[in-house]
Amino acid sequence: MKFKAFFTLFLAVAILQVQAQQPKADMIKTEKGQLKIQPITHGSLVLQWNGKTIYVDPYGGAELYKGVAKPDLILITDIHGDHLDAKTLDALDTKKAVIVAPQAVADQIPEKYKNQVKVISNGQSINEMGIPIAAIPMYNLPETDDSKHPKGRGNGYILNIGGKNIYISGDTEDIPEMRALENIDVAFVSMNLPYTMDINQAASAVLEFKPKVMYPYHYRGTEGLADVDAFKKMVNEQDKNIDVRLRNWYPMEAKKK
Repeated sequence: MKFKAFFTLFLAVAILQVQAQQPKADMIKTEKGQLKIQPITHGSLVLQWNGKTIYVDPYGGAELYKGVAKPDLILITDIHGDHLDAKTLDALDTKKAVIVAPQAVADQIPEKYKNQVKVISNGQSINEMGIPIAAIPMYNLPETDDSKHPKGRGNGYILNIGGKNIYISGDTEDIPEMRALENIDVAFVSMNLPYTMDINQAASAVLEFKPKVMYPYHYRGTEGLADVDAFKKMVNEQDKNIDVRLRNWYPMEAKKK
């Protein structure tokens, strides 16, 4: 009994330590309760609303998700290992989750998950668990044969959660489809060279589509972390109404420095 009590205490302390390393969660008021936004790492985040838990591009190992409810819904944007991470999927309790993904992901996901996948392509929509989900393009500019992210392979997503439009860019540059977005309440926009875009492109696009709340995410590139402080300054010098929220998506890397 003493060993069991000790193990339970040890496990609780371990979970608290992992949670302490996670970036602080934010709350967004919707027409039907609060939307909880939990950054995890890089391009991974968790949304919780109305009793449902949504994982976006789960990556980095199950340790990062300790203390987070198991997913009801998983969105995967692309085939690269920081988006389609089979090891992390295997380590999490995903048995009852619906996985929404583009066809390229469905083709490469391990066989045991294929029955859980619902495929949508750019321009298509689906409603899962009362949440409308639209797939929009994500790609590199200029469009070339050797592009890291060709148009049509991956999905960005727009979710309508309690009347709030949530945009998840995926790996993209400042494409016309992003610039043309309207009525976005919360946006997650990538900015890491050479995979997506630099902070100047990202700031220019954000100033054009004007999300109410904007999170820089997916900002680790080959030269380290993008200067998100400079990005915020660029945006808010021209539009103070855009709430640019900087969160530490790389707590373990910051800890090593």
